[in-house]
Amino acid sequence: MKKKFKIKHFINYIVVGAATIIFTILNSVGVLGLSEQFLLEKIAISIILAVSLGLVVGFLGELSLGHAGFMCIGAYIGGKVASLLSESMGNGFLTLIIALAVGGLSAAVAGAIIGLPALRLKGDYLAIVTLAFGEIVKTLFLNSSEETFGGPIGLETPRYDRNSLFIIGFVVVLIMLAVIQNLIRSKHGRAITSIRDSEIAARATGINVTKYKLLVFALSAFFAGIAGVLFSYSNYRVQCTKFDYNYSIEILVMVVLGGMGSVNGSIIAASLITFLQIQLASILTGDLAVLQNIFYALVLILIVIYNNAPALKGFREKHNLKSFISKLFKKKKEDPSEVRDDEAKWDRVPTKINMDELLSMDIKVTESTMKPDKGGKE
Repeated sequence: MKKKFKIKHFINYIVVGAATIIFTILNSVGVLGLSEQFLLEKIAISIILAVSLGLVVGFLGELSLGHAGFMCIGAYIGGKVASLLSESMGNGFLTLIIALAVGGLSAAVAGAIIGLPALRLKGDYLAIVTLAFGEIVKTLFLNSSEETFGGPIGLETPRYDRNSLFIIGFVVVLIMLAVIQNLIRSKHGRAITSIRDSEIAARATGINVTKYKLLVFALSAFFAGIAGVLFSYSNYRVQCTKFDYNYSIEILVMVVLGGMGSVNGSIIAASLITFLQIQLASILTGDLAVLQNIFYALVLILIVIYNNAPALKGFREKHNLKSFISKLFKKKKEDPSEVRDDEAKWDRVPTKINMDELLSMDIKVTESTMKPDKGGKE
């Protein structure tokens, strides 16, 4: 049986792909400056982090606060590989691909290791373990030697071409969406969400909870590591102070504001929050820099009130992205005053018996047909 094509399943591919093409054209004609390119790089990184964390928090139902730790592993290890390969191979696309693969796989291994406590811990206890993991990773890189990972001063990494890094970032976003959304809509995705709804019921139905928890943590960490490699290419130096618990909470805020278990919501929230942060940092400078966190917090509070206030429920249902899309693709209602003839013809209806034979069949009345049933009356 063929599956029905649904445009809503591909709307995020269309939007991200269209945005990538538009920004590529604008950059080729010289419209985008360095600040806009930097903003697009950060938005792509934030989307990767938010959607990958949403796989753990929204679909698996586990609270993780160590996502910045996975990103830190990818940034340092991927950045180190990139700096070593750039000396012999140059800072080209092949070096970038190898660095992305190594950084992502390193973070995936760490994610599988962290997934082991998730087999027995839940809720606040798992959040504490993952938070401690992030702090341990940060401390290890902070106390490393200058020859390995730079120590307190950080790791010096090669800067990739600004004209193409944000494009690569959005291509990675499309690849990530294809992997995660196909996983969610498959039988494996249904098994993952069943673990979120009731782990006991999932085990009773024969679902391998251990396998799926490790898979989700490893896959989420893999894309967080890739985001870390892109972060290292976006900067000239990687410092572990960036990947503290506040950054993990910031990624979690993107997931919560976008809606738990909503890929599209995570994309929108990550884009808006990143845009808001960078714009506030550029506008509020000098003595006004202390107001950045205040305005940022006020905007987040307003967004939370808008998403959860009961008094605004009717307004949210009437004015949202889903209703806007449904209006665009809404089918035209038929006018009941326009009555059309039935185009079907009897001689075209496929039956085992010809319609002419059925209509011309005679019914003979015999004595057996006139006899009443047993127990009946004549």
